[in-house]
This record gives sequence, structure tokens and C-alpha cells, in this order.
Amino acid sequence: MQIAKMSALEEMASGIAHELNQPIGAIATFAQAAERMLSKPQADPEPILDVLRHISSEAMNAGQGIHRIRKLFDGYGAERSNCDIAEIIAELAPVLQLLAQRAGVQLKISVDATLPRISVDRLRIQHVLFALVQNALEAITSDITAPQVCLDISGDRHYVTTAVIDHGTGVSKEARPQLFRPFFTTKITGTGLGLASARAIVEMHDGTIGFDQLEDGGTRFWFRLPAANAMDSAPEATPA
Repeated sequence: MQIAKMSALEEMASGIAHELNQPIGAIATFAQAAERMLSKPQADPEPILDVLRHISSEAMNAGQGIHRIRKLFDGYGAERSNCDIAEIIAELAPVLQLLAQRAGVQLKISVDATLPRISVDRLRIQHVLFALVQNALEAITSDITAPQVCLDISGDRHYVTTAVIDHGTGVSKEARPQLFRPFFTTKITGTGLGLASARAIVEMHDGTIGFDQLEDGGTRFWFRLPAANAMDSAPEATPA
């Protein structure tokens, strides 16, 4: 599990570097251009000012990217507590139902009544739930009759598995290997941080996350967390 955590952190660091390379590279290029302009005798101030404005704009872009990343992971140091997954979902359910209503999709929630408690930062787990449900709702196309997304929670004495099931367009073969990589997105306006941050949160809770393609179309995203009383004795997790 430590290797998985390190791998997630390495991927996140690589993604952050990739995201910042563009504005930092642009700043260097514009700065060199300004230096060349200023080295000329009787330099014209107007194009130099224009270059300086570009430098300022790119610096703001880099700063906003860092701010968004820090905000995503703010609170990781919070203490965990033993919680019922049903309570965590109940707190978030009104927001999820509102999202579904706006999308014109029915959201069904099914929770096993005999689940063990889990040791988690409940706000971080709600972040994961929100990201997965939002993705599922966005995967539903307008031509689907009676669109529906199911949130299904099951488990045993060792693990609690949360699955978000949609019958949307599914995930292309090209996108599947990259789906949880930072800044990878198939959406025009997507940031590529939702699934990456969900993976990081789950793995920092000693859990696993993945997805399955459904035979009749759509996708089942799931994450599995160890029971609070089974951290030391639980068998190795297998795909859901």
C-alpha cells in the first residue's frame, strides 16, 4: 500500500509540473524578449509594456493553478474518526439529489444495513463521493430514456465498498489507462483533478479505487475502504 501511495504522489507531482511548465515557460520567453528590447538604444516603451503585461498574466495563471491544487488537498492533516458510511452519505445526499435533479437524472441510493464502521476523514470521503456522482451524472446523455444513477454501498466485516453506477456513454479504450492521472480529462471544461484527487484520498485512507465497464453500457466506479476494526487483520483487497 505504501508503494501505491508513493505512486499516486509521484503522478500528482508529475501532473503539477506539467500544468505549471506552460506558464513558467511563457514567463521566461517574455522576459527574454523584454531584455532584448531594453538592450536596444532608444527602446520603444509600448511593446515592452505589452510584454510585461503578458508576464504578469502568465504569473497569475501559475498562481491560480497552485491555489486550486492547495485548496483540493487542504485538510489532509485532519484527524480521522470512526464513522458509519450511511451517516456520511446521508449528510451529502441532499446535495447529490439536487445535482441529479438539475441534470434530469434519478439518483437511487442503496446502503447495506449491516456494514462495519470505517476510520476516515469524513469530509475527504464526501469529496470522493461528490466527484464520482458528478462524473456519473455528466456521463448521462440526453437520448437515454429514464436516466438513472445508482449509489450502492455494500461490504463485509473487512471492507466497505461504495459504487456509483451509470448507464451513460462509458469510457473509451484510449482513456481508460489515464483516467485517474492528474490533469487528464475527456471534458472540454474539465480540470482533470476530480478523479486524481479521489484516488489520492482513497489511497491515503488505505483503500483502493477503480472502475468496471458494464456490458449493457455505462460504467461502475467504485472505491473500497477497510473497516475500522480490520486494519491489521483484513486480507488483501481484490477488484470489486
